[in-house]
Amino acid sequence: MSDEEKRRWKGPGGDKKDSGRRTTERKVIARNARTESSKRWIERQLQDPYVRKSKEEGYRSRAAYKLLEIDEEAHILKRGQRVVDLGCAPGGWIQVALLKGASEVVGIDLLPVDPIEGATIFEGDVNEPADVDKLLGALSGPPDLVLSDMAANTTGHKQTDHLRTVTLVELAVDFAIAHLAPGGAFCSKVFQGGAAKDVLDKLKLNFRTVKHIKPPASRAGSPEIYVIAKGFKGGSK
Repeated sequence: MSDEEKRRWKGPGGDKKDSGRRTTERKVIARNARTESSKRWIERQLQDPYVRKSKEEGYRSRAAYKLLEIDEEAHILKRGQRVVDLGCAPGGWIQVALLKGASEVVGIDLLPVDPIEGATIFEGDVNEPADVDKLLGALSGPPDLVLSDMAANTTGHKQTDHLRTVTLVELAVDFAIAHLAPGGAFCSKVFQGGAAKDVLDKLKLNFRTVKHIKPPASRAGSPEIYVIAKGFKGGSK
């Protein structure tokens, strides 16, 4: 759903006689906005080489190439890893982790995700302790890599959207620090040019190296960027 669709119309002014006509006008405008937004999205998808490539190569989304390109630069995916994917829908990152030889892959998302052979996927909330226990219980030991491509639904209000995104990043960082195996790695989507200073400080305290990467598969007009932290120190906090 586009930002235009999510914005709420203000009620009609003091001219009550005109309220019915204005309500109709609002419905027409909203419908047209939705139609134009849908057209733009469809056109962009049809022209996107990553979308075509994902269909040809069997990935569930173009996002798979973001992780592949991140790994080309940061080398975070290794054979035999235990991997946790936070916000895993529709499953493209899980497919990549398995392709790269991960021995155990567990994903969680608020949305239902079709099964992927070789992975365990939960429909749940990483903010719920019971769901986290199930997630970790599906692994034979602490994860070697925590991935997060989580993003909040946008409201159209920049400050609100920024705060909601920061909250998700902080949630992913706290999960990684609480559960990663020593020497492990973390990769998360962030926005606004990179992770907030307090998040970066926390990562630098707990990992040996921290950097940002903007993979080519991330659209040029998108504010998303990824933070990669490697060499978990094992709970420095």
